[in-house]
Amino acid sequence: MRLRTWLLVVVAYALVVPPAEAADTVWDALRAPGSVVVLRHSYAPGGFDPPDARLDDCSTQRNLDEQGRAQAVRVGEAFKQQGVEVGKVLSSPRCRCMDTGRLAFGRAEAWNVLQGSLNDADLRRRLVAQIKDVIAAHRDGPPLVLVTHGSVVSELTGLNIRMGAFVVLGRGADGHHAVVGELYIP
Repeated sequence: MRLRTWLLVVVAYALVVPPAEAADTVWDALRAPGSVVVLRHSYAPGGFDPPDARLDDCSTQRNLDEQGRAQAVRVGEAFKQQGVEVGKVLSSPRCRCMDTGRLAFGRAEAWNVLQGSLNDADLRRRLVAQIKDVIAAHRDGPPLVLVTHGSVVSELTGLNIRMGAFVVLGRGADGHHAVVGELYIP
């Protein structure tokens, strides 16, 4: 119920606040201790990995193209321009996510949980619970960055965002994280 309320607030805010002010609010939230960035990997053509994709071989996976690599670099540049230094960068081990993290922030640590699960609802719930535990434990310091896939972003935030966009979760006075807003870096 709490997430729905926040989503309604965010939507209402977006309707009355000009985009530049909304972006300022997101950047301000990133400067607050304990914030979290949930970043959908940059542009990678196609829909899904081929059935024979292997984690140990990027050539078997769906990957960032030139546009996606440039977009990831621009994400990192936007953080630098805003004076936001990030903390830990956790990423799905899929190459498009690892590459996004490395190109944007100079590093990415593979965390299998961020792959999500499209075909197993029970596993998906367990993985999302693990991610939420890590988010809840992030109480202070620079933003924690989670580089993942659209389905995982949706499960965590209730939002459906474009490739290369990110959702910012701010830590409220009650200690819980909630959606502050989203940004898209083209």
